[in-house]
Amino acid sequence: MNASQNRLMGLSKDLRAEWVETKQYWSDAKSLEFEKRFLDELNSGVNQAIASIDALERILNKVRDDCE
Repeated sequence: MNASQNRLMGLSKDLRAEWVETKQYWSDAKSLEFEKRFLDELNSGVNQAIASIDALERILNKVRDDCE
């Protein structure tokens, strides 16, 4: 689980860095709309997924501990 969470965080960070670079060349109303419509929503989803993975990992660790 931790590897998936780290990969998701890393890819999300890479996307944010690429977007910052892209905004240097594309900075009009459509770029702002794209950011708000897609990237903000994606970042929110990624954050929720990371929190869910973290919670699931805690549950799985408890199950393992209870089975031992």
